[in-house]
Amino acid sequence: MEVEQSLSSGGERGIVLQDEEVEEEVKKEEDEEPTADTEEEDEDALPHSEILDIFEEGLARLVQDPLLCDLPIQVTLEEVNSQIALEYGQAMTVKVLKADAIVVVQNATVLDLKKAICRFMELKQQREGGVKHISWRYVWRTYHLVFQGEKLEDDTMRLKDYGIRNRDEVTFMKRLRKK
Repeated sequence: MEVEQSLSSGGERGIVLQDEEVEEEVKKEEDEEPTADTEEEDEDALPHSEILDIFEEGLARLVQDPLLCDLPIQVTLEEVNSQIALEYGQAMTVKVLKADAIVVVQNATVLDLKKAICRFMELKQQREGGVKHISWRYVWRTYHLVFQGEKLEDDTMRLKDYGIRNRDEVTFMKRLRKK
């Protein structure tokens, strides 16, 4: 439409302006393309393994912080968030016999504790090797979690309702068979 208006009013001058606009757009695209190439060259400059090493070194330095020193070197984001929540009083530690200290939020339910135990054991097995798969369905069907002799049967009940506080110990107890 610009070309038609410029031809009727000014002739060749309108065509020249449009050509200059096209040349400017082409220059902009050419300017953008080298940056894409340089980004690709930057990505090619460091292989994935080197980037991973740099990341792990930074993570190792982060874990040396007094707040996070209890965490393993191969830490996950979830473990970091749990440790920070624990330090701010937003979470509590529940010791599980046959496992270790599990961190859950203050208003966690029994189901949240069970999921935290599953995640903890899976991470532990990945780090140490060992059994490839645990059938958690079998575990929860065969064992109860017990706190001070009381079975934690209702998955929707909060741990506080059972009287579980920070650093309390929960154990596994084998269920009796029903005949």
